[in-house]
Amino acid sequence: MIQRIQTLYLLIADVLIGLIFFLPFAEMAGKGSKLFLFYLSGIVSEGDANGLIEQKSWPLFILACVIMALLTLIILQYKNRSRQKSLSYLTVILLVGLTASLYSSIWKCNQSLGGSYSMKISFTFPLIAAVLVLLAIRAIVKDERLVKSIDRIR
Repeated sequence: MIQRIQTLYLLIADVLIGLIFFLPFAEMAGKGSKLFLFYLSGIVSEGDANGLIEQKSWPLFILACVIMALLTLIILQYKNRSRQKSLSYLTVILLVGLTASLYSSIWKCNQSLGGSYSMKISFTFPLIAAVLVLLAIRAIVKDERLVKSIDRIR
């Protein structure tokens, strides 16, 4: 299972999605030069020691949890390549949707704060994960072709 390259691609994508639960996506400056960080769980004021969430974003959090569960399920479906491929296509669509909804949420929150924002590197993690899943799909197709060619020889 681990020796297959698509499993490594999917595992790296799963780790990247796991990291977005802990890293901020954007830093926003509100009125009065107060700084806010946009996490997957919501907006947190940067100066708070206890990290109170000022505005929650549950749909993003749930979508990231679904994507992480799907990636784990895809890894565990290593014996059924056709199911692995179809779930991977669904995951790519969800990852692109997560990126679009993250950008939309950051933009809307910035409009309500009335300041400026800067994106962090963790904003690109869902897109990198989508590319890794597409590479895994390519490797799955290559495995299917190899199995079919071996069956033809028999």
